[in-house]
Amino acid sequence: MPHARSLLRVARRLTSGASAAEDLVQETLLSGWRSFHQFRPDSNIRAWLFRILMNNFYAQGRKLRSVPALVPLTAEDHTFDPVLDEKMEVSRALNTLETDHRTVLLLGVVEGFTCREIAGILNIPVGTVMSRLSRARQTMRNRLSSSSRGLAYAARAIE
Repeated sequence: MPHARSLLRVARRLTSGASAAEDLVQETLLSGWRSFHQFRPDSNIRAWLFRILMNNFYAQGRKLRSVPALVPLTAEDHTFDPVLDEKMEVSRALNTLETDHRTVLLLGVVEGFTCREIAGILNIPVGTVMSRLSRARQTMRNRLSSSSRGLAYAARAIE
């Protein structure tokens, strides 16, 4: 299961919690195992598994897409670690993206898939991938540049 970590990383961003993400990855690996006879040896197995992940995610419907409840922090709970604060700001900005944009950004920037591979995983045209990726990057730039800390490193990372 060399790709389980990557699948779990994306599943955590798509679902409402760790348990739902783990269930989604388990279902993906089980579906991949059951359908392995359909895998073409000349194709990319990682992209094939991500396609199964996305199909399973969409099949499970809206219940996995619910936003987790926010817990307010008190002054005692807040740490003043600038690196941690910046990471949390990036995570918050990413979570506010529409699911379609967040998915394309995760697959392209975090997982390193090409636009053509993303199009195959999501079963959408390459032009749509490029458009969503551009809009997701611009939205992230806008949200991160408006933060009080000016998260320049994160804005460069999504370039």
